[in-house]
Amino acid sequence: MDDEQRAHRSLWTVTAPPRDFPALPGDVTVDVAIIGGGMAGLTTAWLLKRAGKRVVVLDMHRILSGQTGQTTAHLTEVLDTPYATLRRDFGEKGAQLAASSSRAAIEQIAARVDELGIDCDFQRVPMYRYAETERELAELHHEVTAAREAGLLATFTQDVPLPYPVKGALRVEDQALFHPRKYLLALADRIPGDGSHIFENTRVTEVHDGAPCRVVTDRGTVTAAAVVEATTTPLNRVAMHTKLYPYRTYVVAGPLNGPLEPGQYCDSQEPYHYIRTQQVNGRTYVIVGGEDHKVGTDEDTARRYAALEAYTLRRFPVTDITHRWSGQVIEPADGLAYIGRNTASRHVYVATGFSGTGMTFGTLAGMILSDAILDRQNPFAALYSATRVKPQAGAKDFIQENAEVAFRFVADRLSRPNEHRLADVAPGEGKVLEVAGQKVAVYRAEDGITHAVSPVCTHLGCHVHWNGAERSWDCPCHGGRFSPTGKVLNGPAVKDLPAKKLPT
Repeated sequence: MDDEQRAHRSLWTVTAPPRDFPALPGDVTVDVAIIGGGMAGLTTAWLLKRAGKRVVVLDMHRILSGQTGQTTAHLTEVLDTPYATLRRDFGEKGAQLAASSSRAAIEQIAARVDELGIDCDFQRVPMYRYAETERELAELHHEVTAAREAGLLATFTQDVPLPYPVKGALRVEDQALFHPRKYLLALADRIPGDGSHIFENTRVTEVHDGAPCRVVTDRGTVTAAAVVEATTTPLNRVAMHTKLYPYRTYVVAGPLNGPLEPGQYCDSQEPYHYIRTQQVNGRTYVIVGGEDHKVGTDEDTARRYAALEAYTLRRFPVTDITHRWSGQVIEPADGLAYIGRNTASRHVYVATGFSGTGMTFGTLAGMILSDAILDRQNPFAALYSATRVKPQAGAKDFIQENAEVAFRFVADRLSRPNEHRLADVAPGEGKVLEVAGQKVAVYRAEDGITHAVSPVCTHLGCHVHWNGAERSWDCPCHGGRFSPTGKVLNGPAVKDLPAKKLPT
């Protein structure tokens, strides 16, 4: 692994070694098949196995190597969608349920840590959402009232323990920090056995609803009474994708050389920055994320890291950025996650649209979906129903985001690439070129070998764009991502980009 690859591994990945689980050896029959080995998938699997179900977890790569491995791991009731907005769109009861469900998810993790004796550095801390301008301050006062009415332990304070001045903050008590990979590896260790399995490096290509359901993979078929799609976005579900908007988010971390009170912090800028502390192997780190943008819309993503590093070094007692990584954030159309039975499905369930609180919503998804499969009532199921339609909530974003998808689908096909020759593609770089009258996505490896693939995303046919900092081909329509040589990194695509021949 070279220095650049190491630098792009998250703090969680490098401080908790992976487990080795086998690939699917052939056809298997279980009670529940779960696609995705992240927070939602492993929580669902653990809860179902504890209830006596035989489960199988399938991961395209390695468990916890997807978005759960790239999280900043805030455990919080302070959601990306303000409580004032939730109250307007879901009513007072809906806002209260959003708050109490987030609290229940945090307590679920706390209970598992105590019950199983998991050493994952779990710590209760306050959360601060702060304002630095008069306009931000006015909006913040409104949100303090809405959060308190929703049931949060929320107050307004001007005593914010940051090393730079702010005008005030919403402070919420009893939030939490933890090491997500240590926590989830402890759950994963308890899933295999008694007819249950975890299979890595197994790509799901088709999901068939029925009695029973069939999950077709590149290594065999899993037959199950129910299926949970706990992936970043569900596989090939066009209707659901119109309600999901994929964004890239960037993170940097470094050891603190001075004091910073343990906690979670979030500014009110647009896009905002989110900040937290973490003890790892006796050292205290500050983790700073932000610089979000729509997937596939920025080729010079290195500048996102540069901006975050400058922000961190300017504001915190940090002299060395030791880790940097990026993740995929899926924004829902109306501000809340989609968790439940999929549209037009009887036995297939989805969990997606977690915004920037994937650890909280991923845990909540496991609670709601395990209850649904076990035929238990869950007080939060109706609020997060994956089939809900909220015509007013997020209508402007729905129209704008889907209009952009339609624009990209047409414009990228009609546009001509900038005039470049193969020789213009530098080592470590990718470009879409026109070769013999056809568009080709070309990547030149560090050893000088060129790789050419089709630029047409195998999901719904939009064209991919080069992501310079992450060295990936990213689709701006629905967030599919591919390696420089065309291998699927992120769904909803399930097929690699086809190879293309270059003239000799």
